[in-house]
Amino acid sequence: MNVQLFIPCFVDQLFPETGFNMVKVLEKLGCNVSYNPQQTCCGQPAFNAGYWDECRSVATKFVKDFRAYEYVVAPSGSCIGFIRNYYGKLFDNSAVHNEVKLLRKHMYEFTEFLTDVLHVTDTGATLNGVGTYHDACGALRECGIRQGPRELLSKVRGLELREMNDCEVCCGFGGTFAVKFEPISIGMGEQKVLNAIDSGADYLISTDLSCLMHLDGYIRKHGHSIKTMHIADVLASGL
Repeated sequence: MNVQLFIPCFVDQLFPETGFNMVKVLEKLGCNVSYNPQQTCCGQPAFNAGYWDECRSVATKFVKDFRAYEYVVAPSGSCIGFIRNYYGKLFDNSAVHNEVKLLRKHMYEFTEFLTDVLHVTDTGATLNGVGTYHDACGALRECGIRQGPRELLSKVRGLELREMNDCEVCCGFGGTFAVKFEPISIGMGEQKVLNAIDSGADYLISTDLSCLMHLDGYIRKHGHSIKTMHIADVLASGL
């Protein structure tokens, strides 16, 4: 199976090891993985800030950078959710409308691709400790991803998975929300971290590095021992 990688801005600039770990898992499962180094942002930040024309320019390049007839997989429910749910509005009645429609059908968040396309729930990973899963808004609300990541984590050898209180509540990041409403954002992040700690978890795990970056900032500032991990890093552990 041919798989194209879409590496979002957060991963490319700040957490490249997550991208490499995603490749490790996909290749272990028999996928032929390709990466177009010309790819850039999907346009979500500009769209959310109200700059639709600028977003459309970036998104047009995105459509050209990916072959719509192959699977495109990304370690981000937020970016995948944006492309699936809002590219139609950006390109309605445009020359690339049909290409966009086809591309949206082939876009998958990493764990979703594993469980729904490859039908895999056990990657052979090993990670000793206790983990708790945070439902990122993009994955849960934009893509409908909930059970798949939990099934994958339940098969990780040595990992005990525990649910924390309010696991589906937003962590408070929300992109520009964290800048415009800093006190609220910090308060929401604090509650998420404390709920994770109360579960007894060693690892706070999610599908989206934007959430994890926000939460890790609070954790580091307050000296908590809990660690944040992207689920791709978990599923590649010990391989």
